[in-house]
Amino acid sequence: MILAGDVGGTKTLLGLFDPQPVRPEPLHVRSFSTTEFESLSEMIAAFAADEHVRQARIGAAAFGVAGPVLGSQAELTNVPFTIDALDVSQRFGITHVKLLNDLEAMAYAVPVLEGDELHVLQAGVALRGGNMGLIAAGTGLGQAILHNVEGRFIPSPTEAGHADWAPRTDRDIAVLRMLREERGRAEVEDVVSGKGLPNLHRATHSSPCAAGIAPDAPGAPAAITSAALDRRCPQCIQALEIFVDAYGAEAGNLGLRAMATAGLFIGGGIAPKILPALTDGRFLRAFRDKGAMHPLVERMPVKVILNAEAGLLGAAVFAAGL
Repeated sequence: MILAGDVGGTKTLLGLFDPQPVRPEPLHVRSFSTTEFESLSEMIAAFAADEHVRQARIGAAAFGVAGPVLGSQAELTNVPFTIDALDVSQRFGITHVKLLNDLEAMAYAVPVLEGDELHVLQAGVALRGGNMGLIAAGTGLGQAILHNVEGRFIPSPTEAGHADWAPRTDRDIAVLRMLREERGRAEVEDVVSGKGLPNLHRATHSSPCAAGIAPDAPGAPAAITSAALDRRCPQCIQALEIFVDAYGAEAGNLGLRAMATAGLFIGGGIAPKILPALTDGRFLRAFRDKGAMHPLVERMPVKVILNAEAGLLGAAVFAAGL
């Protein structure tokens, strides 16, 4: 058996898998609130206490974590949480334990995803021998490149969500000014993420929100997108428009950086929830707006990942190979 985990800033999924060829089969999956635990080991102990897991002999484990991985350790970017693979290995007697960046882990799932787990935004033409790109907005923003090496896709992690954000319109420039005044700089994650939506709400609201949303309140990102999609607040609509424009533009940037001629994939928890806003043309206009490179990105397949457990699946795919 193998143990896999998708450790996010808000939610963590742990799963016990049977390492089937190509795609591991989930036997038991459980969700945890990340901030309710002091360590990953505590979560694993709670998971191991489940009757479905108690007698399992686990030979390998892999965990995708929302932060940079340095050797056998990782610190979550948006949660004061340190993870040590050696500690997990020793405490639970698992011989092979590996930490991956969360987008690197999700990238391992991309080649094994099936038709109904994907929504096509742009059919494009996948080029044999081309690379893939993966971008995912959730609590934060992650990106990964899948390098095509002799027909096998080898994921490479990045911390591109913390790169500088490039405004494209006068409306974007107003957001940039606000973020610079507050933070000194603006990174992509300050706009394209669950953390970014409250920033955009504040930037677009000079008067009280028509939907009664306080941007700093718990659940504000979901409330903002809901109010925009239901057209209950003009300023929330503007906030979501800026978000979608920026998401499309950054996805196009990744497509160029990765030369993702085999496909660009949109993961994370936000995309499936705002699918109507991603399919009305705004996202693809920003994605394709690359000057002389417009014909190149226009041919790239672009797909939204609908499988909410893609990160967990990818960690299991990697663990199966340990």
